[in-house]
Amino acid sequence: MRRKDREVTGFPEIVKIVEQCEIVRLGLSDGEYPYIVPMNFAYEVEGEQLYLYVHGAMAGRRYELLTQNPVCSFEMDKPLYMDCITEMKDVTMRYLSVMGKATVTFLEGEDKKRAVDDVIMARHEETKHFVYNESALPRTAVLKLTVTAISAKANRAKDGADL
Repeated sequence: MRRKDREVTGFPEIVKIVEQCEIVRLGLSDGEYPYIVPMNFAYEVEGEQLYLYVHGAMAGRRYELLTQNPVCSFEMDKPLYMDCITEMKDVTMRYLSVMGKATVTFLEGEDKKRAVDDVIMARHEETKHFVYNESALPRTAVLKLTVTAISAKANRAKDGADL
């Protein structure tokens, strides 16, 4: 990382950034060019292991690429605000970001249902107690991303109040 002053190194601090992000972008291997797909996500932490959960159709380019090569890179961020620093005649974007690599497991049976009920639906207040159509589960791909490498960067406000 070029800007060591912006590096976030503590695992609990990285998880705080993950909590503030709504979208994860998966980078998948697709021959000459990578394929990047934004997705809603939920997460779990066990000790110092982070797991991300995403879901979608059991068809399409993302599904095909992950069945062929079940690894990905990922990125998530939270833009904070544009900061115009008058005394320095400088402009900078304040942000929080996380990047990493993960192995992907397609969940089935009780593992799939638990991931949807206890992790994905539980992430947001609006969906915590929502009764969803469980008949959609057999045709929904639920993926567990086991994070194998992670880094984070933040360009915080001077007072650090954004974390």
